[in-house]
Order: sequence, then structure tokens, then C-alpha cells
Amino acid sequence: MHLGELLVLTKQVTRPQLDEALQRQQQGGGKLGDNLVALGALSTEALETFLAQIPVEPEDLHGTGVNTLELLNLLLKHMYANRLETVVQFIDAIKLPPHLVQELVRMGVTRELLVAMGSSGASIRYTLSEQGRRWAQDELKSSQYIGPAPVSLESFCARVRMQKISSEKVTFANIRDALDGYNITDEFIRKIGPALNSGRAMLMYGPPGNGKTTVALSFANVFNAVIYMPYAVMIEGQVMRVYDPSLHVAALPENAGSSTEFAGLRREESDARWVPIRRPFVVTGGELTLEMLDLSYDPASGFYEAPLHIKGLGGCFVIDDFGRQIVSPENLLNRWIVPMESRLDYLKLHTGKSFSIPFEALVIFSTNLNPEDLMDPAFLRRLPYKIEVGGPSLENYRGIFERLTSPLGITFTDEMFETIVQKVTVERNMELANYHPRFIVDQVVAIARFMGVPPDFDAASVDYALDNLKVKQQEIKQASSEGRP
Repeated sequence: MHLGELLVLTKQVTRPQLDEALQRQQQGGGKLGDNLVALGALSTEALETFLAQIPVEPEDLHGTGVNTLELLNLLLKHMYANRLETVVQFIDAIKLPPHLVQELVRMGVTRELLVAMGSSGASIRYTLSEQGRRWAQDELKSSQYIGPAPVSLESFCARVRMQKISSEKVTFANIRDALDGYNITDEFIRKIGPALNSGRAMLMYGPPGNGKTTVALSFANVFNAVIYMPYAVMIEGQVMRVYDPSLHVAALPENAGSSTEFAGLRREESDARWVPIRRPFVVTGGELTLEMLDLSYDPASGFYEAPLHIKGLGGCFVIDDFGRQIVSPENLLNRWIVPMESRLDYLKLHTGKSFSIPFEALVIFSTNLNPEDLMDPAFLRRLPYKIEVGGPSLENYRGIFERLTSPLGITFTDEMFETIVQKVTVERNMELANYHPRFIVDQVVAIARFMGVPPDFDAASVDYALDNLKVKQQEIKQASSEGRP
């Protein structure tokens, strides 16, 4: 993998500094890390700290933390299912270093499970013997997991602790940059900052339409660190798949480059069983059930899928629209009491064997319901950070309008603003909300497009927008009482 790119991604160095170091390396040789240090782009201590976060490839099969026979079984399944023939293909499939793959191949040949078929160019081709084919078929009946070699549960737990979200310091500037484009006050940032730094559970509450979900989603841009997620974990001989491309954002494309650049940074090769990703940001809403927080085992495939919150380790797990899930708030909260307090979560295999995993994720509950109606006082005490996301001030309300109307070439006047505020708060008896400006502007633009005229905040257009903003409850009730449809 291109670790120089990771240094840029994590803001350890800038792109021009990396390019200069690479050019210096081409001219004078040496290690990339040494060239970065020599140019003053990076201190020796910062480089060593960065390198210490990267998983090192195992030196021998025992160092994988996985039973050697399990690794051989995986190789045979790959060969059978994917028709692999060369060591290069084996390495790419199971993500183990060349010397370990060669050792597995020799083991397969010795056991008469593999047969050398001659060379293709510089590579020797291998195929399964009849015995090896039967072996692979039997293993596929037991488990259809065919992917990179898993890591051990112990190494997974150790890495979760190492890269917990609270180990990354969040600054005022980080949050301000992440919320750039939103009318967020400095006061709000001062409230949210300590919560993000702590890595402890947080409750965001307030009336709908004021940006709780938007703000929560923006937290994904607050953190700069790259962490490492395994493709899979081996637990008591069972495979749990963890890496999920639909949830995890890879720091670099898989084809970004080979690991040869790793040696140029003064380190051993990286362990390719771990994927460098941005801190995960898992969001779930009304569809959340208790079953989604347990291991998912498919008897047909014979392996497990990690639950959502385990895939979110090292990052954020947002429960949006809390209180509107199929499962009751009480049951859902009871599920989280132990993980949030002990920082450990307990999962159970279908065999009955239980195991624990460090629960190092920032849990964010977001709701527009009254928290006291959802949680008893004891649980509210267990949430150390309770952040109210309320409606905007008049100044912020106008600021949102001005930001939206400026690209349209509209000068947002005092008269326009006062008319809208009067119609919203007095005529329609509504509280100001952060979503109003976007809604109103979109409606005004839609009217203008239909009429074929430039958008204008005249009284008729504003009334039309506000009529779509809120249902006329009184008229509906009156019509119902009179028996009209």
C-alpha cells in the first residue's frame, strides 16, 4: 500500500512535501521516511508513532494467530472455488506474505493435496489432487467462507483498544472545518467538542428540522486518523467477517499500489489482512432491531457476520430517530448499558460459547422526542453528554437564507426576511427551524421555474411555500367534523 499517501491523508505531511521527498529519494536514494525527516516535513518521533499504528505482517505461520490447518483449508477452498493456480494468485487471495504462502503450498504438496503442474513463465502452477479436491469440498460444506485469512480474536481486541476514538484529539478547528457551510455557533462547538474528545455516549435532542442528523453525520469529517479493520476474525475455529465495503471507507483503493513502499518507510511489511480505513461511521434508524446487534450466523454459509456496532468500532455508531425503532426504547437501552459502562460487549456463538470484545465506539442517540419520555432517570445519568440542538437565532436564520439565495443572484432584503419571520411565527404560530430556509427557497425556485420567471420572494410565492411547510390542521379538523372528505 502507498503509505506516503496515508501520511498525506492523515495530515502528517502535505502533498507537496511528499512529492518533494519522493523526488529527493529518486535522486539520492534512502528511505522515504528518512527523506521526509531530512526535509523537515516530519519529525522522527511523529514518523515512528505513525508506523507503530500499522499492523506488521506475521513472521511465521504461528504468528498469524490462526491454526495452520485452518489456513491450509482456506487455501484449498480458494483453489477449488476460484481456480487459482500460482503462488502470486494465492498471496492476493489470502493476504499472507509470500514466504508463508510458500510454506502452506509445501504443506499441501507433502500431504498430497496439491500437485505441481510445471511452470508458466517464472511461476510454478499448482492444482488440487483428487484427494485435495475432496478435502476442499468437505471444507466448503463446513464453511463457505472464501476470503482473506482471518486474524485472531486476541489481535483484533488489542487493535480495537489501540485505535479507540478517544485516542485522537479533536480540536475546535477540526469541528469548525467539518461543519463548514452550516450556521453552527461557537457556543454549540464548545458543547460538542468535549463529548467528541471523550469517546463517551452522547444524546442529541431537540425539535425536528434543526439538523441533529446533519450535524451527527458531519462528525465523520472531524476525525483524520486512519485505522485498520480486519477482513475477518477467527473465534474458536469460527470465522466472523468484519470488513464491510458498504460501511467502511477504505483509506486507499485496493489497487493503490504494492507494499514495496512500506520498506521505504523503515518498517517491516504491513499485514495485508488488515484494511486501512477512515474511522467508521455507522448510522441506523427506525429499522434497528436487537437482532442486528447480535452475531449473524448463516447455517448455509457456515460463518458469521459481525453486528453493526462491531463494524463501527474505532468510530461512531449513530442511532437516529431514537424512540421510533421497532424495538422498545427500554429494551434497546438495556442492551447498551453494559457496553457503555464497562467498555466491553459480549457476543455468543451458535455453539453457546461467549466471548468479549472491547467496545470502543462513540454511541450517539439522536431524537426529536422528549428524552424523559424515552429513558428513566438512571439511564439518563449514564449518558454523560446531553446536547440540545434547538432552533436558530434570528441572526442564524437570516444567515441561512443569505447563503442559499446568494448563488441565485437574489439580494435577500430586510423586508423579505421580516415578512417570512412574521408569516412563520405569527400567522402560522410556528417555531423557527433550521430546515425552513432550504424548504422555502426550494419552493420559491420551483414556482419560478414553472412560471418561467426569475425566482422572487414575493408574498404569493412565500405563502405558497409556507402552505406546503405545514398542514392546515384546523381546516382538516373542521372538514372532518362536518363529514366532508
